[in-house]
Amino acid sequence: MFWFTQIEFENTQLMKTLKLLSVILIGSMLLTSCVAEVVIEEDVFIEEPIVTLDEVLNTYEIWYVDIERTKGNGEIPFLQKAFTVSFKNGTFYANNNLVGIGSNGNGFGLDVGYYDAYRTEVDIDHDIDGVYRLGVTQLSDNQIELYDGVTNTSYYLIGHQRNTFDYDRVFYDNIHYFLQEYETWEKVYTSEYGALNEFDNENYLQFLYYGSGDNFKSSEDPNGTPINDIFYDYMGHYEVYDIADNFYRKTLTLDYSFLDNEFFELSVINDSEIELLHPRSGTVYQFKGRGHLLFKNSKNGKNGKKVQNETKRIKKADLKLRTL
Repeated sequence: MFWFTQIEFENTQLMKTLKLLSVILIGSMLLTSCVAEVVIEEDVFIEEPIVTLDEVLNTYEIWYVDIERTKGNGEIPFLQKAFTVSFKNGTFYANNNLVGIGSNGNGFGLDVGYYDAYRTEVDIDHDIDGVYRLGVTQLSDNQIELYDGVTNTSYYLIGHQRNTFDYDRVFYDNIHYFLQEYETWEKVYTSEYGALNEFDNENYLQFLYYGSGDNFKSSEDPNGTPINDIFYDYMGHYEVYDIADNFYRKTLTLDYSFLDNEFFELSVINDSEIELLHPRSGTVYQFKGRGHLLFKNSKNGKNGKKVQNETKRIKKADLKLRTL
């Protein structure tokens, strides 16, 4: 009896030990399983490429200065007289002249200074006008704003590549500036046909920037007269406008002071010669430019926007340049 009981007791203890071992083993497996499912994820930072301001400025070879959108009461001289500007490896270029536009400097224009680009600002050191620090805001893929905090003035630039930029359009939409790029225009041809008229006697025309008082002058001095010796007999104001459905032909009105107006159809032979058709007489004249003016070294260049508005001499065609 005692022996049986002792054996039974030992069996019972053995069962308890086996159960305890089973519990420990199963618990260990479960714990291991749970630990295996715990995943510690670290924050992953993806460093996006940073586009520098210099890269933005160099994205386009040509930046067209949309002068009509200029805001503010001040003026940045080198932007006011530029048709296009370019930022190229630290050098600042500008097309200030229509004569030779598209070919001067391989389309970039003249080297007029240098620049340094920072995070959101560009320092431009112009050869004539000095140093300007301008804030730069990218408005779209191909449009930027240059802001001068000193004068509270903004200029808007539209980006283009040289091989797709329409230099001809800029030229013909701004013929009134082209006429100002020579000290004088000398008559070199008068057609044999056409009725006699008073303009037959005028051999020189001079076109000045708007706001300079009487902004055209004419002279009856003989051909070959030195530029500085020309005496201008007449003066007045001039206007250039489009001709419907003819992009390459314009109208030119010479509004003489105290005299009648003379009206012409103007066409460009090349960047130093023009042709004037006088419809009233049927006579054709040709004038050649003398004394080319490089506006890099001129304080005048394109006339100020205030004067443009006051004199109301802006051609309707200028407004088309907003969509260049």
